[in-house]
Amino acid sequence: MILQALDQFWTNLLAFSATFVTPDWGALIGLLPIMLLVFVVGPILTILVLAWVGYEFRKPRTKRVFAPARRAAPIDDLGNAVYPSGEPYSPSEGVIYEPGTIRAATGEGLVVACPKCGLVRSVLLDTCGNCGLSFTLKPITRSLRQAAPPPGGAAAA
Repeated sequence: MILQALDQFWTNLLAFSATFVTPDWGALIGLLPIMLLVFVVGPILTILVLAWVGYEFRKPRTKRVFAPARRAAPIDDLGNAVYPSGEPYSPSEGVIYEPGTIRAATGEGLVVACPKCGLVRSVLLDTCGNCGLSFTLKPITRSLRQAAPPPGGAAAA
């Protein structure tokens, strides 16, 4: 009787420990997609999102500022005004104007230095008389597109 009780206890102990030691392989194979998602795909997506957010915070940003329509020319060590090539300027005022400007505030014509050879000419001339470089100073476009189609519908565009 004691032997049967010990044998029954031993059988119950083995049956109880078998649930932990020998798992249900079918249930574990069913959990593989979830484990793959949690332990492989999840960390990869987390690293990608963190890298993207880190880049968004640290990426270089350009500052766009409109150039003033006219600005004073910089002065060199000898006290002479320094004018950039390819931009119209007024030597009598010492002011650099926005590209596309033809006349100064005083009404006089503006001049421009050729970017290739440095010859100073009137802004009204399109071609340099010295090197033959042809360039036209056009004003910077600062217009915004309309949010709606033009009057008459999209067919008019």
